Amino acid sequence: MTTQPLPPGGARIAALVLAAGLGQRMGGPNKLLAEIDGRSLLRIVAEAALASRAVSVTVVTGHRREAVEQALAGLAVRFVHNPDYAEGLSTSLRCGVASLGDDIDGVLVLLADMPSVTGPILDRLIEAFDPGAGRWIVVPTDHGRRGNPVLWSRAFFAELQAIAGDTGARHRIGAHAGAVVEVEIGPEVALDLDTPEAVQAAGGTLPA
Repeated sequence: MTTQPLPPGGARIAALVLAAGLGQRMGGPNKLLAEIDGRSLLRIVAEAALASRAVSVTVVTGHRREAVEQALAGLAVRFVHNPDYAEGLSTSLRCGVASLGDDIDGVLVLLADMPSVTGPILDRLIEAFDPGAGRWIVVPTDHGRRGNPVLWSRAFFAELQAIAGDTGARHRIGAHAGAVVEVEIGPEVALDLDTPEAVQAAGGTLPA
């Protein structure tokens, strides 16, 4: 990799919200439509992305596409549909990254079931991104334990699109240890609501 200067005004970072999965551990309901304080998990995450310095917010849909889009009605997000969502998380990552414009310097990959992640948290990750200083991949941590979301430089877009199966890009972080910068955030980057019990413990209610 060669160093790349940041454009005037800083890097252009796109937020990519992965919202296509089947959510099989929920046992039926689409967990992204579960609500906390009257807002769906998906909307909470999308609004956090919109409140950040990200220049765009793209939501990858799949399972229950219409309901997911309706949950974000009125928000300035764009949708990209992944017809292969049943084949695993990597298909949504590939679909989303492929949709980004050539003017994007990096992508912040958000999971749609992490309601504690806020706009200021995302901004801290964006601020840490600096390819010229060797900070190509920005990873948040909770007491040193890596969490999500992760920010990836455009230099890795082709690699992200080559991932296959029901997996994300976590295993690629270890392959590029010298390009990683960790930002200590806290428990917000470790909390994802994968089960009905987790949703209820967070004060949420499941969709019908």
